[in-house]
Amino acid sequence: MNTILHVDASPSGASSVSRQLTASVVQQLKTSEPSSLVIERDLTASPIPHLGSELLQVLRPAPGVIPPDNEAIRADLALTEEVLAEFLAADIIVIGAPMLNFSIPSQLKAWIDRLAQPGRTFRYTEKGPIGLAGGKKVIIVSARGGMYAGTPYEAVLDHQEAYLRAVLSFFGITDIQIVRAEGLAMGSQKKAEALASARREIAALGVEYSKAA
Repeated sequence: MNTILHVDASPSGASSVSRQLTASVVQQLKTSEPSSLVIERDLTASPIPHLGSELLQVLRPAPGVIPPDNEAIRADLALTEEVLAEFLAADIIVIGAPMLNFSIPSQLKAWIDRLAQPGRTFRYTEKGPIGLAGGKKVIIVSARGGMYAGTPYEAVLDHQEAYLRAVLSFFGITDIQIVRAEGLAMGSQKKAEALASARREIAALGVEYSKAA
């Protein structure tokens, strides 16, 4: 039985393309393996606060400095442990990642900041960092208004997919697949073509997991 962590970050609500497509991905995975457990984390409906200085002092204490201890910090630390435990327990992680201003929504960045913990998802050695959260499959649903993949704009303006690949790799995750829908703001025909392409990828994904099961 696989545990699937379904993460949505789009603030666009029901009109969100990334939300529609992550739901389709999860449904395909469930069809391939009906016994899978799905855990949902909606970062807009239940936003995770951005890291504050007090929590950072607790998560990354400095030598000789006594970290703060109060009710608010304990609640914040409990939330951090909750989202980290979900992430570490998941076999498959489906992330809805719309491009906002060439990057990811701040809600998604706040979630990632809670995961990035030395000794939990990575550690530093004399030879450099080592990821500690490998062995997972991550499916990123990337929704973009313009066209970036394979264009001159990609290297300069894509701080969305590139960042997610980088940080997940830093955590030790190498099995990363992107289901992409781009050109969504370039007219109705472009949007229809993008959605059709993404749904074909998702259908193929279901076949892939059915064969692997």
